[in-house]
Amino acid sequence: MSDTHDTSVPDQHGPSDAVAGPHGSTSDHGEDHGHDDHAHTGEALGPIDWPMWGVGVVGVVAALIIVAGFALATNFSFIA
Repeated sequence: MSDTHDTSVPDQHGPSDAVAGPHGSTSDHGEDHGHDDHAHTGEALGPIDWPMWGVGVVGVVAALIIVAGFALATNFSFIA
């Protein structure tokens, strides 16, 4: 596989100097074709926010209680 693009094929994203040269050249700064030639690293994740996870769990439990209340109030049944 070649590291260069065929210059006879038009670039579908518009004019680009990265199409004429090899990947990783100084003219290609990652703006073309979704490439990131600088290989930036991601940031580390922070600690787990236990109070917010607790609030999320309480919210899910409250939603299930509300759904159960609607099911009881409407005599919902899976049997038709």
